[in-house]
This record gives sequence, structure tokens and C-alpha cells, in this order.
Amino acid sequence: MTDIATDETATLIASDKVEGTAVYNRQGERLGSVSNFMVDKISGNVEYAVLSFGGFLGMGKDHYPLPWSMLNYDTTQGGYVVDLDKSLLDNAPRYGVDEEPVYDRDYGRRVYDHYGVTYPY
Repeated sequence: MTDIATDETATLIASDKVEGTAVYNRQGERLGSVSNFMVDKISGNVEYAVLSFGGFLGMGKDHYPLPWSMLNYDTTQGGYVVDLDKSLLDNAPRYGVDEEPVYDRDYGRRVYDHYGVTYPY
């Protein structure tokens, strides 16, 4: 009998497999990894992927919420690819390990506006 993966299909993946997945820019530079993602409780839509970037041995890492629609999975790289340069992260909305923003509509608009994406909510 063949084992059937229960945490991944051709188009679906379990949340615990997304966490830790590498994120690259179009130039192939690794920007960080998906720390987690934020799901709208009512619609079930993923609003943000939170990119973990920087630091050393987990210390000093910053978390950058990215609009989920910006990420595209690339099977050849085994990670997500976003069309942005590292320099765009310099002034991007972010928070530290011991912080967490208030994910309200104003914050959402600020995040989406920073990346030039229309806030859908």
C-alpha cells in the first residue's frame, strides 16, 4: 500500500509546511522565510505572509507582513518568490520578535500601500 501525503496536494499545503519556507526575490536572493501567515477568520483568505528576516541565531529578527498575493510558489527553488528588491524592506512595516502589530484595516492599508498592492478588505 502506498503512503498518501495528507498535508499536501498539487494545489493545497498544510500550514505547518508553509512556515519556514524560504522566500526569494526575482534575482534569486533569499530574503528570509515565512514565519507564519494571517488568515481572515470569516472568509478564510490568507491576508498576509509574515516574512522573518535578519538577525543571528533567531536574535534580532524582524517580521515583515507581505500581502499574500505577492507570493508565488516556485517549484524549482522550493520556496516562494516575490517581486521586490531587498531595499524595499528598509522602510517596510515590520515588528520585532517580542512585538505584534494591531492587524486592523489601517495597518492592512499601510502594508498593502507600501508594496503597491490594492488592499482588498
